[in-house]
Amino acid sequence: MRILVAILLLFPLLAGTVAASQPPARSHTLAPVLKWQRGGCYSSWCETGWYSAPAVADLDGDGALEVIASAYSIVVLDGATGALEWRVKSGHDRSQDPATVDNVGRTWPGVVVADVDDDGQLEIVTAHGGGYVSVYDRDGYFQPGWPQRPTTSELRGLSAYDLDGDDTLEIVVTAAVGNKTNTWVYEHDGTLRPGWPQLVGDSGYAYGVFNDNAAVGDLDGDNLGEVVIPSDVHYICAYEATGAPIPAHAMYGSKAWGKVGVWESLATELKGWGDCSTTRAERYRTNFAHGPAVIADLNGDGPVEVVAVGNVYDCDVGHPPGKYNGVYVFNADRSRFQAGVYDWSTVPINTGAPLTEDYNVIENNQPNPAVADLDGDGTREIIYSSYDGRVHAFWLDRTEHGAWPYAVYTGGAYRFASEPAIADLDNDGHAEVIVASWVQKGTYQTGKLHILDYMGNPLHELDLPAAFGSPDWNGALAAPTLADIDGDADLEVVLNTAHAGFVAYDLPGTANARVLWGTGRGNYQRTGSILQGTLQGSVKQVAPTLAGPGDTLVYTIALHNPGPALAHVCVTDTLPAPVSYAGGLWASAGSWGQAGGVITWTGIVPAGAPVTITYGVTISTPLAGPQAIVNTALLDDGQGQVWSRSATAIVNGYALYLPLVRHP
Repeated sequence: MRILVAILLLFPLLAGTVAASQPPARSHTLAPVLKWQRGGCYSSWCETGWYSAPAVADLDGDGALEVIASAYSIVVLDGATGALEWRVKSGHDRSQDPATVDNVGRTWPGVVVADVDDDGQLEIVTAHGGGYVSVYDRDGYFQPGWPQRPTTSELRGLSAYDLDGDDTLEIVVTAAVGNKTNTWVYEHDGTLRPGWPQLVGDSGYAYGVFNDNAAVGDLDGDNLGEVVIPSDVHYICAYEATGAPIPAHAMYGSKAWGKVGVWESLATELKGWGDCSTTRAERYRTNFAHGPAVIADLNGDGPVEVVAVGNVYDCDVGHPPGKYNGVYVFNADRSRFQAGVYDWSTVPINTGAPLTEDYNVIENNQPNPAVADLDGDGTREIIYSSYDGRVHAFWLDRTEHGAWPYAVYTGGAYRFASEPAIADLDNDGHAEVIVASWVQKGTYQTGKLHILDYMGNPLHELDLPAAFGSPDWNGALAAPTLADIDGDADLEVVLNTAHAGFVAYDLPGTANARVLWGTGRGNYQRTGSILQGTLQGSVKQVAPTLAGPGDTLVYTIALHNPGPALAHVCVTDTLPAPVSYAGGLWASAGSWGQAGGVITWTGIVPAGAPVTITYGVTISTPLAGPQAIVNTALLDDGQGQVWSRSATAIVNGYALYLPLVRHP
């Protein structure tokens, strides 16, 4: 019996040893190739890049993609070359010469690109130091009502989400403040939403939000948005769209989310307090100053869960120092997630002590979790980079499989890794994990671009460009952004480096890739949630808009989808009577055709990677006097929603020019 018990006790250790020594899975991914670097830099230096992930979009509807990014200034770069198209200083717009104004502060959260006001045009949203949040039109001018300045403290969180179902997006910002009022929600026109800011009452405990922590999504299935805010306490607040606190499970009494502390031990959590002078179960609790949340259906059963990664510390000692990055999974009612064989009432512990928490030595790691189905089994894994110098991947059985965790630090100068991006690059049913890394200050070294297979084995590791100018280290702190930036069907990875500007790498052979978590916080709305794919932001344009009989018109349809990917999109464009098809039908992806004056397109519209369709027509019918030609395309997203997008050309019309007046 003693021998049997010994074998049983040893078996998990043996199993872990076998798993960790598994050879790399076969993958057909090719090595990345540097495409361009120093995007947005000046002649001899670059602005310092922080944790802000770039976005990619066709802002001007010309079929060519732009990279929209920010270190301090907001820059728009040509996707194919990295050349600067325009720049504005943070807190300013293009009505002011960038040479005459200063940046109001750095940019911590990712740049938002979305149709904020439901006008069919994309807007750019940024948040900065000094407390400024701005909404720009696609040309870099402030939208009416912007910018806003809810606080003089740095804004470190930014999300855009339709909280109330009115088809316009609300703007959520969080700040590194020294009090409990840390979150503001604005309507698309810059007015502060009723019920905000929070926290203002006694429904919970909160303090500064020192990372892009907020998650925004439909938490309870009511088709409205909720906001989950971890902050610099061992509590997580959650609010309805109205700002009302969300109640916790009845096991916690009458408390709201924000009054239930997070302890390593569920028993202590249920008791509601811990004695910091006694056992570990009473002492170990979790701070969320830099601890983001994610909203996602992990096990595929319909209801969503909340994932949060925080800094576990000993309250007898205080915070810092941290003991390890702890990962938690909650139900919508704040109870710990349990479903079938999955039980997160106990959590993974001792996942890895910090190398250092001193940003004077190396810029801090931010443990932003990403969620994606790595192995194709229908459930999502939780992937995050930790201050132990490793990238972790937890399955729902609360263990790390294969070769996970993966170490970017193996000795010598310290190295940390970014938030992951995740995609099945070779479309073999298994996802790859892409992270960037950065190095310790004063080392004159640089970080790497790392591509790992789904079991945590390295496939490719490339040194990032060296620092440009005088800085003594480099790397990339922000999440990689995956998108086709040059229209060749293959993906590229775009990075915000610390001291080499914005950098892009080609990812050869990825034309059929499935993007699962394609940028910082999962999408260009930066919600930290799995958005429902939508074609709402798609646009149709015509050039020229003024024409005459016999002229050729060129139509462009740009299919925009913030994610996740839409697999069965169908576009039908029936040409109006005054025109006839003139050829030139082309699309950047998918399958297309023309018959009897009907243009059709079918295919996949990936997350964050627009698909462009273009063709020409001739005005074939003689027309007397001015007449509008309205051409309408129907966009079927394959999920039961059909969007209508139109473009209008005027035949035999006259151009009338009015003076342009812009208000500061």
